[in-house]
Parts: sequence; structure tokens; C-alpha cells
Amino acid sequence: MVLLRQLLGDVLRRLRLRQGRTLREVSASARVSLGYLSEVERGQKEASSELLAAICGALNTPLSQVFREVSDNFALAELQNEPVLSIPREPGLRVGADATLISAIVPAKDGSLKFADEDPGFGTGAGFEVTDMVSV
Repeated sequence: MVLLRQLLGDVLRRLRLRQGRTLREVSASARVSLGYLSEVERGQKEASSELLAAICGALNTPLSQVFREVSDNFALAELQNEPVLSIPREPGLRVGADATLISAIVPAKDGSLKFADEDPGFGTGAGFEVTDMVSV
């Protein structure tokens, strides 16, 4: 089961790490205890809307961007029918030994979506060409 608090914490942690900032720096700027911010990032605490606004302010990131990333990750987790935290997203994030990496989600002939690695012709001239890799 996918827990929203875990997805939200994962996105907040990735944003902080991308900026090269420490928990201490962000917690001081957001005026929240370091321990509580750590628990939010680890998905152990539900963050209130006020707390999320303060953390996003400290990260100089619009709350809408955070929600958009959470929504995208939630959609991927639903498609996989497994927790999104098992998908490696950034170097340095720890994931389980059974982690899988999605190369692409592509339309199937019946109109549904499937993972590219389920299609033996993907990337081999079967009409699909990978031209760009974008970090989510």
C-alpha cells in the first residue's frame, strides 16, 4: 500500500538533497525541530498544511511543485501496484534489495499503459526510440 506521507517525505528529502542543504539548515529556516523534519522526510509523521508551507518556503519551492511530484510518484506506484519508495530516484537514497527501475511507460496496443521492459521490441526498432532521460 502506498502511503501519502512516505511519498511526500521522499519528495521533500530529494528537494533538500538536490539543493545540497542539511536537515539542520532547512529546519532552522522553516522554524521546525530537526527531529520532526526528519520524521516527516522519513514518512513517519503526517505534516500539516502549515508545516508543509513552512518547509516549502525554506526550500524556496512552491507547494504546488511538491504536490505535483507527489502526485506523479503516486501514479507510478499505482501503475506498479507497489510502493514508490522501492524505485531508485536519486543517488544516495537507500532502497530495498528488490528495487526495480522503470525505463519507460509506454502505450500498449489495447490502449492501456505498460512498462517498456515488458515489450521485447522496446528500443530495438519497434517504433520506440529513447532520446532523452529526465530526472523526475
